[in-house]
Amino acid sequence: MAALGWLTPRRRSATARSVLAGEASAEAARKSSQEAAGGAEEPQFPVHGDDKAAAFFDLDNTVMQGAALFHFGRGLYKRKFFETRDLARFAWQQAWFRLAGVEDPEHMQEARDSALSIVKGHRVSELQSIGEEIYDEYMAERIWPGTRALAQAHLDAGQKVWLVTAAPVEIAQVIARRLGLTGALGTVAESVDGVYTGKLVGEPLHGPAKAEAVRALAAAEGLDLSRCAAYSDSHNDIPMLSLVGHPYAINPDSKLRRHARQMDWRLRDYRTGRKAAKVGIPAAAGVGAVAGGTAAAIALHRRRR
Repeated sequence: MAALGWLTPRRRSATARSVLAGEASAEAARKSSQEAAGGAEEPQFPVHGDDKAAAFFDLDNTVMQGAALFHFGRGLYKRKFFETRDLARFAWQQAWFRLAGVEDPEHMQEARDSALSIVKGHRVSELQSIGEEIYDEYMAERIWPGTRALAQAHLDAGQKVWLVTAAPVEIAQVIARRLGLTGALGTVAESVDGVYTGKLVGEPLHGPAKAEAVRALAAAEGLDLSRCAAYSDSHNDIPMLSLVGHPYAINPDSKLRRHARQMDWRLRDYRTGRKAAKVGIPAAAGVGAVAGGTAAAIALHRRRR
């Protein structure tokens, strides 16, 4: 079981406070160098009191290190909801998706259909209660302090802040609530009387679907997208980032970093050099979420049996 040590939480070398202190110091140094070079200071952003503006944050590898559903699967494994051989299959899928960096539509559909068929018949409240516990165990310590500070700046300016993720909306809502955000847009699995039917409402909230969700929410909230901000690590979210007047590439993958530089978008990278090299491999975020969901579904299936 030693090989499975990565399943349990590990103490990090830097505390959240030390990371925030380092980032604040770096930002002060950057501004100082701009002033010394005679450059104009960036205008204040977000703009306080602008009720036509809001912020939209991708979740996996933007707000939180890793995939939310991957951590959810770890929590279920700890609770002995599924066996090591199932975990090995899940880990292989996750590794393949990360290394390939390619979204195979047929493979995605197979994994999605399998997950939906297994969760069919389970109560929504079951996912919600499990998600609350697992957030404390695995997710809370993996929130990027730098991205958290960006979200808080929007909140302090009186703006609404939304997570936008391919993860199930129930899990996304738990994370948003724990972070004090306004709410979350996520993939919606159909339920009747609080029980999953095994179908999706529409499609996974991934890629262009995220952009459509943001557009719809902005219209409902009376927002001006040219005054809004969006944050993501993945090139899959270029449609969402392109919608707003203030796009940010956060811990970007190589394709997004290249695109952001071409478009003169702002970049922020909260990883160390070594960490950035490891997670900079195209992660196919939407596929990773499906793989994590498959592990969670397997766990629920084992529990039912």
